[in-house]
Amino acid sequence: MKKKILTPVVIIVVIASVAWGTWEWLGSQKDPGSALTLYGNIEIRDARLAFTEQEIVSEVTVNEGDTVVAGQVLARLKSQRLHDQLKEAQAQLEAQSQIVHRLVNGTRAQEIRQFRAELEAAGVRLKNAEKNARRLESTAASGASSQQVLDDAHAAVEIERAQLNVRRQAYNLAVEGPRSEDIAEARARLEANRAHLAYLNTRLEETVLKSPSAGIIQSRILEPGEMAGPTRPAFVLALTDPKWVRAYVSEPDLGRVKEGVNAKVSSDSWPDKKFSGQVGFISSIAEFTPKSVETTDLRTKLVYEVRIWVDDPNNQLRLGMPVTVEFETETATPTSRPDSTRKTAAH
Repeated sequence: MKKKILTPVVIIVVIASVAWGTWEWLGSQKDPGSALTLYGNIEIRDARLAFTEQEIVSEVTVNEGDTVVAGQVLARLKSQRLHDQLKEAQAQLEAQSQIVHRLVNGTRAQEIRQFRAELEAAGVRLKNAEKNARRLESTAASGASSQQVLDDAHAAVEIERAQLNVRRQAYNLAVEGPRSEDIAEARARLEANRAHLAYLNTRLEETVLKSPSAGIIQSRILEPGEMAGPTRPAFVLALTDPKWVRAYVSEPDLGRVKEGVNAKVSSDSWPDKKFSGQVGFISSIAEFTPKSVETTDLRTKLVYEVRIWVDDPNNQLRLGMPVTVEFETETATPTSRPDSTRKTAAH
């Protein structure tokens, strides 16, 4: 009785084994120019956005799941202290600007006339001192005045002569105007004030956190009242572009895939739609098939990672979504993606 039961089972097993072997042999003998199908998952990059300023968060304008565009305001910091510093810097800039303006314009005509008058007055005082000294010389010879008085008169003449020289130099400087070195120094200080003002304006702009590109807010980390800083991300932004499929190609099919080859990507969520794609990266290192990858080959075979960039302007494909990639290796027309994009794919 047992032998009668076992015989049909053995026959079924043998037929199944022969069918499996035949299917495997037919698969290995497929036309190398036929369509190649790969299976993979959608992947995207995310960016952790943080403030460069360390300050209290005053406002958050988006929530998790919100779709944002490049340049959209996401959050703001308190900025009163920076506004006060800006006012001070603007006042210092204006003061230094007036200094440069004064030096460049030189001495005013009224000041030159004043220095000339002082020079003439010094000359008159010198002449008077010289006359007084000559009178004392004649009286000292007859004994009418002392030698001390004469010495004082001579000293007064020297003092007035020195004062005349001082006034003459002051008048010449007024006529010549400021030194070029002083003007250059004043202009350098003015540029330093401008640079400091620009720096404060930059810091003020950075109290507003904007989205660097289009994407979806994946995580909202900081809330109003919390302290933000360069080391504390405020949001995690899932970028909608670039978007690619991470798939794996077996070693026998590696020669049928080239960078730049066009492909069609389909998903169970959108069965009637084909997304345009393009091979952007092929790994040069072999690896064993990861457990999460769908493949019809045995898992012990070596495979190579392939990334297919996908055009998804309506953002229909989601992170981790399983997709199918199909392309004709014989009729595909390679068109290279931008170098910057391809370099990004290698990381």
